[in-house]
Amino acid sequence: MAKKTVADIPDKELKGKRVFVRCDFNVPLDDKQNITSDKRIQAALPTIKYLIDKGARLILASHLGRPKGEVKKELSLAPVQKKLSELLGKPVAMAGDCVGDEVSKQAAALKDGEILLLENLRFHKAETKNDPAFAKQLASLADIYVSDAFGTVHRAHASTEGIAKNLPAYAGFLIEKELKFLGEALTEPKKPFVAIIGGAKISGKLEVLKSLLDKVDTLIVGGGMAYTFFKARGVPVGNSLVEDDLINDAKEILKAAIDKDVPFLLPIDHVVADKFDANANTQIVPRTTIPKGWMGVDIGPDTIIKFTNAIKDAKTIVWNGPMGVFEMEKFAKGTLGIAQAVAKATANGAVSIIGGGDSASAVKKAGLADKMSHISTGGGASLEFLEGKVLPGIAVLQDK
Repeated sequence: MAKKTVADIPDKELKGKRVFVRCDFNVPLDDKQNITSDKRIQAALPTIKYLIDKGARLILASHLGRPKGEVKKELSLAPVQKKLSELLGKPVAMAGDCVGDEVSKQAAALKDGEILLLENLRFHKAETKNDPAFAKQLASLADIYVSDAFGTVHRAHASTEGIAKNLPAYAGFLIEKELKFLGEALTEPKKPFVAIIGGAKISGKLEVLKSLLDKVDTLIVGGGMAYTFFKARGVPVGNSLVEDDLINDAKEILKAAIDKDVPFLLPIDHVVADKFDANANTQIVPRTTIPKGWMGVDIGPDTIIKFTNAIKDAKTIVWNGPMGVFEMEKFAKGTLGIAQAVAKATANGAVSIIGGGDSASAVKKAGLADKMSHISTGGGASLEFLEGKVLPGIAVLQDK
């Protein structure tokens, strides 16, 4: 899995060369087009600054939102251009598109250390279709390709996979970091290895659960997905979220855990609500007594203690998915409790990897982001990596 990075490119091959960097600038915007978190832009800075310092001419590309092949002004990368200029302390030019004669002229006119930001790649349907002609157009702008958008490498798109068939392709420092943490967690984890999997549904996480059972010492399952496992065991779940079509899959996973002798921890008590609402009536009930008409919305206090005890001595921790409806303050205690347990284990020497998406949001909400070893920038990509899948945007990069 070791891939060549920008640091493997000789300096003389960078100076004066045009380098196409696929970044992940898919930042959150408010209704006035202001960026509400610049974390993804900050994450790209080490690679950008390194290339500038080496005298490269940078062409930065990204998607933003889901314009589905249409030009949507509210999904322009213009706010990113402004923020990037501020963070770098130097002007960043903005192209009106990502391909075409005008863009080619702008790219050709770049001088050493200058930066051109292309407009939203997904304004073209050809991007997500991985159209070879579109990938060639993107490649024609540069001499070297650098992939630094981990959140997109599980998709074979023109800017993540197709372009790399036309140019020498390297990993940026962000991708190098992701591969180091995730790769070591899978191939050489320090033991005990504990995985915590949560979120609303099992669908989308079936394969990762199966894969982790071959690697972990303990598997913790919380969130809405736990109720499908409870139903598979004949435990009453009231109105809790259940994927009935996956009951048999849940039974298979539970059996596999027994066969492999891997502790498979489910909640022992629940916070339940009489409706899916922040102002709902709530109560705490033991595992087997969810009343009819009530639904599980968070793990209970005894479960927090049980899960914390399982986490405290871990040396490798992978966490993907919250323990409840953490977006509602009333139902966030379980997720925040687990975040505190993971932070404490990390302080005691564990390597903690937080798998993007909601888990990353939860850790940030708890104010514990800087207490974790690594927070992945790609929820879907990190899940597929943990499943052992080949990520197309990684496979095309040059091997060490």
